[in-house]
Amino acid sequence: MGSIVVGGLVYLLHQDFWFWRSAQPLVFGLLPIGLFYHAAYTVASSLVLWALLRSLWPRVDEPGADAAGFADRPPAR
Repeated sequence: MGSIVVGGLVYLLHQDFWFWRSAQPLVFGLLPIGLFYHAAYTVASSLVLWALLRSLWPRVDEPGADAAGFADRPPAR
């Protein structure tokens, strides 16, 4: 349930309608605020995705994790 809430929050934050009509202020005197927001959003969403996958993905030693036979296959080259 928590992952659904986090996913919904990340989705809502992606809709940055508040920066559509303004390029001011410039962040670091160079980047328009909308571009900086998207750069920060990309880093934040990557960290959220990493945390969700780390917490929800089954570990190899969990029962049923190798039911598809992934543990028996050699690594891809």
